[in-house]
Amino acid sequence: MGFSLFALAIFIFFALDSDYASSPVHATSEGVQITYGSIIKLMHERTKFRLHSHDVPYGSGSGQQSVTGFPTVDDSNSYWIVRPVLDSSAKQGDTIKSGTMIRLQHMRTRRWLHSHLHASPISGNLEVSCFGEDGESDTGDYWKLEIEGSGKTWRQDQRIRLQHVDTGGYLHSHDKKYSRIAGGQQEVCGVREKRADNVWLAAEGVYLPITESK
Repeated sequence: MGFSLFALAIFIFFALDSDYASSPVHATSEGVQITYGSIIKLMHERTKFRLHSHDVPYGSGSGQQSVTGFPTVDDSNSYWIVRPVLDSSAKQGDTIKSGTMIRLQHMRTRRWLHSHLHASPISGNLEVSCFGEDGESDTGDYWKLEIEGSGKTWRQDQRIRLQHVDTGGYLHSHDKKYSRIAGGQQEVCGVREKRADNVWLAAEGVYLPITESK
């Protein structure tokens, strides 16, 4: 019930946001192509936790909005909007090829998935945070999409890595969990090496239809 109610909220969001002229479609079947403007959840492959954020700052490091891994599927703070980078010619509904730089905008708080050289709270790796807002973004929000295997364009349930452009760190999580403010949620950070723990998949979400070429 929680998921269906929030799905309704997403449709209202699409209806009220002037950037969206196409009707969104639930991404429920395997192989759905992820396009710019899609609203997705990213699932950490090994632990099955979803990439998550909420308006709670880190108590150390940058003090920016914290990013964690969340254990359950139905939390509304785990939705991210797939956006092109600044000055890109890409438009809503375009497919996304491996090697493309993208941004992920947290749907609830409108801040961008971000990283920098601050140390992450638990492991001391690169901190991953949310920062900025709709009109405030920089290269600290840029992530390069790397598709595992032979796929050329991003699809749901496809194994991917996201490498932070400025630091070289891969979006990473592990089973090290917070005990207080975000009790039960696990650390999300950046590491510069390719590891089994920096593989993600686009799971639940609502995607925009592919833009027809004219």
